[in-house]
Order: sequence, then structure tokens, then C-alpha cells
Amino acid sequence: MNVYSKDFSVATKQDDSPLTEADLASNSVILSGLSARSDIPILTEEALESFSGADEAGQYWLVDPLDGTKEFIKKNDEFTVNIALIQNGIPVLGVVYAPALDVAYMGAQGIGAYKVDKYGVRSPIHVTKHQRGDVWRVVGSRSHASQETLDWLEALDSYELVAMGSSLKICLVAEGEADLYPRLGPTCLWDTGAAHAVVRAAGGSIKTLDGVELSYVDTAEKLNPWFVVYGKCED
Repeated sequence: MNVYSKDFSVATKQDDSPLTEADLASNSVILSGLSARSDIPILTEEALESFSGADEAGQYWLVDPLDGTKEFIKKNDEFTVNIALIQNGIPVLGVVYAPALDVAYMGAQGIGAYKVDKYGVRSPIHVTKHQRGDVWRVVGSRSHASQETLDWLEALDSYELVAMGSSLKICLVAEGEADLYPRLGPTCLWDTGAAHAVVRAAGGSIKTLDGVELSYVDTAEKLNPWFVVYGKCED
């Protein structure tokens, strides 16, 4: 937030994605904090070369120190910090924090999902059930819309689309504010891991277009397949 409150420079990484000093500073803080608390390996977007794989128990931390860098640059407040614990390819614990909004989402397997508002009030969250005939509430990317996504949406009877940045889109499904989030475009493991843990704990799912739950077991392949985030559907 210190960087966000002032003018800052923007660099371009090899994959043409933007990078700011906030990405690197956040990464340093998170790496230091996690390393001091456990020996579990850490896979983070800004230090890929230091990750050699999950531990013997199949565990690793999955971190995006600043998700939604484009939103950060635009200063629209829709960026997050994402930290997940992966076990045998499954996100079993996740925290998504939106610093500018001062809102956090957290979820843990077997415990449930929660939202903490800017006043520090923690409330349980759950996905909601879409009823047949109702308008689909769909959340979409503010910076990464694709023609494939629009074509997919045309198969729905009727829908209303809300644009949102970063992993907050998945969290909207988790708290019952949206029914679907289709992402027919590129994302990486760290973009989804933490919010995936939240939506799973809230009763939802993230599935590939083949109907298989999104997995994080293959850390050599950093790109996710196309997917859809689901709340609950009548059928």
C-alpha cells in the first residue's frame, strides 16, 4: 500500500506481464514469513527458480504476492495477495486479501470459508444455489475478456455479467454473490490456488471444461487449463 499511494514505475517481464516494486516487496515479506514458520517448499510467481517441488507429503505453499497487477496499476483497488497450501494437488487452505479494500477471504478443508470485512468482523460464507429459470449471475475478468468466454456465455438462457479484477472473481462465487465465473483464457497456478481453497470450503468448485476439478499436482506446468468456477446448480 505504500507503493500504491505514490507514483511508481512499471517493468515488463519476459511473458509481457507487468511488474512493480510492490510485487517484489510483497514477495519478500511473504517468503520471509512462511519460511520462518514452516519447512514446506514455496512456489511463488516472483521466485520460480527457487522452487524444486513439493515435499515428501505432497505439500507446498502457492503464492501470488500481487494478483491483479494491471488493476494495481490502474489504481481501481481490485488487486489481492494470494497464499494457498497445496496437498497432493488439492488446495486445502487459502487466504485472499484485498489490501485497498481491507477485505479478506479464507477457507480451509473441513473447517469452512469466511470473509473478514474492513471492520474486522468475520462471517461464514457459502455459495448459493442457482434455481432453474433464474438469471445467471456471472462474474468476468475486467482486464482479460475473451471471445471464447462470450461464446460460452451465449449458451446460457439469460445472464447478467459483473466485471471484477484478480481472484476476487472466485471469491464472489464463494460468498454467494455470483453463480459462475468462466475463465476461457490463460491463468497460472498461483492465480487460482488460494481462491480455489476458499470456494471449495464454501461449497463450490473449479472444474475444467472436461468436468474435472482443477488440480495443482503438476508444478512443472504452470498454466491452468480453461476452467469454470461453480457455486451450486439445481441440476
